Amino acid sequence: MKSPRWGYFRIITGTILGGILGFYCMHRAELKYKEMWNERLRKYEEELNKRKNQETANEFQDVLSFFPPLNIL
Repeated sequence: MKSPRWGYFRIITGTILGGILGFYCMHRAELKYKEMWNERLRKYEEELNKRKNQETANEFQDVLSFFPPLNIL
């Protein structure tokens, strides 16, 4: 079984299977990378919202500090 046909078959089969395996591995790596960046983006947006809420609360406190407390009783 040392015919050139067998050699060509092995080369072509190996090339196709290697391409499929490589494509699958890269696809999985890209999905993992994309998920990692989506997670980082979600954390960044949460931190941004926390800072925005904190600044809003601080501004509200600053506005309230300009007015003297009301003594109704």
